[in-house]
Amino acid sequence: MPDPAPNVAVVGASTDTTKHSAQSVRAHAGCGFNVYPINPKASHVEGLPAYASVSVAPVDRFDRVTMSVPPTVGIALLDELAAKGCDELWLTPGSES
Repeated sequence: MPDPAPNVAVVGASTDTTKHSAQSVRAHAGCGFNVYPINPKASHVEGLPAYASVSVAPVDRFDRVTMSVPPTVGIALLDELAAKGCDELWLTPGSES
């Protein structure tokens, strides 16, 4: 039986298709990941359902989380990310602190 597709959350996923976070959603989906865009103001990103927060995404744990939010927002999300769990945390340029 093949391994299940990895789950990835793109925190700060944008509905603006020119933004890096929207490109990340497309790239991960194109590589076969199960992608969960996280954007509290959007219902869909790149044709995928968007979730208001990491904690409400319908998976037990993420294989990867990419952060495309300002550092102050990302820092505030660390406890939520730790509670959900992830194997890899990627910080896009500008999201690190």
